[in-house]
Formats: sequence, C-alpha cells, structure tokens
Amino acid sequence: MPMAITRFSYSTILALLYLSLLHLVTSFPSSNGQIDYNYNYNYYDSSCPRLGMIVKYGVWAAFKNDTRIAASLLRLHFHDCFVNGCDASILLDDTIDFRGEKNALPNRNSARGYEVIESIKADVEKACPSTVSCVDILALAARESVLLSGGPYYPLSLGGLDGLTASEKAANEQLPSPFEPLENITAKFASKGLDIKDVVVLSGAHTIGFAQCFTFKRRLFDFKGTGKPDPTLDSSAVANLQGMCPNKDASNSKLAPLDSASTYRFDNAYYVNLVNRTGLLESDQALMGDSKTAAMVTAYSSDSYLFSADFASSMVKMSNLGMLTGSNGQIRKKCGSVN
Repeated sequence: MPMAITRFSYSTILALLYLSLLHLVTSFPSSNGQIDYNYNYNYYDSSCPRLGMIVKYGVWAAFKNDTRIAASLLRLHFHDCFVNGCDASILLDDTIDFRGEKNALPNRNSARGYEVIESIKADVEKACPSTVSCVDILALAARESVLLSGGPYYPLSLGGLDGLTASEKAANEQLPSPFEPLENITAKFASKGLDIKDVVVLSGAHTIGFAQCFTFKRRLFDFKGTGKPDPTLDSSAVANLQGMCPNKDASNSKLAPLDSASTYRFDNAYYVNLVNRTGLLESDQALMGDSKTAAMVTAYSSDSYLFSADFASSMVKMSNLGMLTGSNGQIRKKCGSVN
C-alpha cells in the first residue's frame, strides 16, 4: 500500500508539472483564425522582471487619488479589445492619417485613464526600454484594477504588440451600446468569438463604476415614447434616479453608480440588482428579459464564487482577441503615438 501511494503521488506530481508547463505557453486564435503559440504568461520575467510591480504601483497610486479609476481602466481595456482586437489602438491620438478611437461616440468625454497608462508606460520605459507593449500594460492595469476592487485574479497571455493605426468608424460600429437590444449586443460579441455567457459575465464588470445620466435617462421619464418610466425598472429606483438625473439637458453628464449597492467593490451585487429590477442601464436589465440570460443572472446573484470564476475565464478570452505579432505591430515608446 505505501508503494502504491508513492507511485500515485509521483505520477500526480508529474501530471501537475506537465499541466503547469502547458499553462506557461497558451494558444488561442489569432486575427486570421490560426493558433498562435508566441504568447506566454511569463513573457517578461527575464526582459522586464519589475514589470508587475511597476504596473501594480501605478494603478494603486491612481486608485488612491481616484477610486473611479479602477472601473475606468477596466472599461478602457474592454473598449480596446472589442475594436479590431487587443492592440492598444484606443490609446492613439488622432493624426493626419487617421481619426482614432478616443473621440468615437462610445469614448468621447467618457473613456478615462489614458494618463495613467501613459505614466506607467514612462516608468516601464525607464526600467526596460523598448521592451513592453502598451497593450500588455493596459491588460495588466485592468487586471490590477479588478484585484484592487476585490475581484478575481486571472492569467494573462503577454507578448502582444501595439497596433499601427486606429479607427473612429470601427469603434462607433463595433462597441456595444447601452441603448441596443440584447440580440444586437449578443451579435457583436459573437462576431468576436464571444458567446452569450460572455455577454452576461462581462456585463458583471458593471459591479464597479458610474454611468452618465444620458445613458439611462430615457428609462426614467419617457420610455420609448410612452410618457412613463421603463416598467422593468423598480419604482423606488425610478424615484431615486429621477432625483439624481432631473429631466433637463444640464443633467446629462451627471454620474450615477452602476451598482449602488457596492459602487467600488467588485462582487456579485450587480446581478442581485438585476433580479430586484434595479439595474441602471437598459442593456443590463435586458438580461432578465431572456430566459437563458436570466437563468445565468439568477445563478450569479446567489453564488459570488461562480461569478468570480466565470469572470476570470471570460476575461482571459477577451484579453486574447486579435493580438498582434511580427510586422503587424510594434512596441510603442509612448502609448499615444506610433513610433
């Protein structure tokens, strides 16, 4: 019996070592659908060993001064990856050759955190010149934001390159809108290789952050021309939000928490809100209008561990969308401009 235990333990250790080695080198579809093995989780261990600490401190310093920045950096990462893949194109300023994504409708006067990424990039350049891409810094900063807010850790495949251009038109067309019906949003996710579960799970990022009043105000006063509030929004929530966002243009840019129960804490309260009909955005509450997505919402509302595990998995998928290698990209010296 002791020998059997020894052999079992030894084989188990070998299996775990094998799996851990597989874990270091990950494969996923590139933009042309082929499997690419160039990215790995420890990509910068030798070339920039202090990278993790530099990013961690940069995000922490920003978070200390502005707790909203965690949600902003996570959103910046999402808006980058959702437009032609994860390539840091959202960080590029407009040039004479292209109109970039910063001024696209979903980002204008809304996307935040550019200066945080640029500051971290400057520190990284001092430590490791021309080594770490802006797209990897943005992905790491987004993960650090999730962790700082109490959310789950998830592995990131590193080694992607920065894009050489950006497109305002692509951002306007490809990013989901809070005014769109669920089927449209699901179709946009599907076009990226993300499924209905990813829609529900990644929407859970709205457990932190704020939205401007104009993104949900039509739910409060004249929903779809009825002259009445959205019937899917709880009446007490309507009254509270009407006080925060009066029916005047001057209130359009005012902010309301996406998750009033735990505004700065990454948890599953977002799903509890949806079950209780207090979701802020129309596109969020719409998840309760479909039987399949409603079942997932209900499951996450009662199981925070399930949400954390699934969120980590979906973030891994999203962070790998269309990453660049070779002559398709570069390592920018400054994130706001191509070298």
